[in-house]
Amino acid sequence: MKILDWTEKDVKDTLPKRDAASHKGTFGTALLLAGSDDMPGAALLAGLGAMRSGVGKLVIGTSAGVIPLIVPVLPEATYWRDGWEKAAAGQPEETYRAAAIGPGLPQTEEVQRAADHLLQGDCPVVLDAGAITKRSYPARKAPTILTPHPGEFSRMTGIPIKELQQHRAEYAAEWSKRLNVTIVLKGNETIIAFPDGECRRNTTGNGALAKGGTGDTLTGMILGMLCCHKEPKLAVLNAVRLHGACAELWTEEHSAHTLLAHELSELLPRVWKQYE
Repeated sequence: MKILDWTEKDVKDTLPKRDAASHKGTFGTALLLAGSDDMPGAALLAGLGAMRSGVGKLVIGTSAGVIPLIVPVLPEATYWRDGWEKAAAGQPEETYRAAAIGPGLPQTEEVQRAADHLLQGDCPVVLDAGAITKRSYPARKAPTILTPHPGEFSRMTGIPIKELQQHRAEYAAEWSKRLNVTIVLKGNETIIAFPDGECRRNTTGNGALAKGGTGDTLTGMILGMLCCHKEPKLAVLNAVRLHGACAELWTEEHSAHTLLAHELSELLPRVWKQYE
């Protein structure tokens, strides 16, 4: 199968400009359903990634006990108390430019109901972590984007991890078409497969990303970039490449062993500027 790299030039040609006359409404409101009492930090990591990635306004729907823990670090977001539990009971009332669900959430029926309600809307939806399971997806005009690591991909497809790792691009492309979703198969040289058959390989990143929380940050970055890019494909591809480039910048100055996930969002302003 044909797979092309998503290159530095591709990013430089497609990153959006932020016009001086723009306002927060220009870049829309994003909804992030993330963070539980046991994993509150996931909401913060994804939230930081989103706020650094071009969103106009971010609403974080998280467990009530999580909010006071993350507000001191991310006061720029607004919060929907017990948001993912409320989303499970009905579709969010507000209209969003893009939505994401899963970081720090358990793999329960309640989380799946919340995902179902998001998928009834007409905006791009990113599913990660606890929201990824074996299921079918409704036909939608807006894209559905899954961001599994190999273990989650195996869980949703039944393909053994060893077999998957030997044919990453082929399986990502096959299941992207089968489920009619975009698949971001994380790992060394992340594969991004689209349901129209296009398949891209990301060449940035390194072993510094092999640490808990980096995937939450990527989910947030994809969410934020969906709000400032007009073309969702480009948002996903650029988020993945810049996420990896942040890890590369880290290892220019520090050991790969020492990266913390929240530091990716701190590095992103420098990396983004290099691509403009």
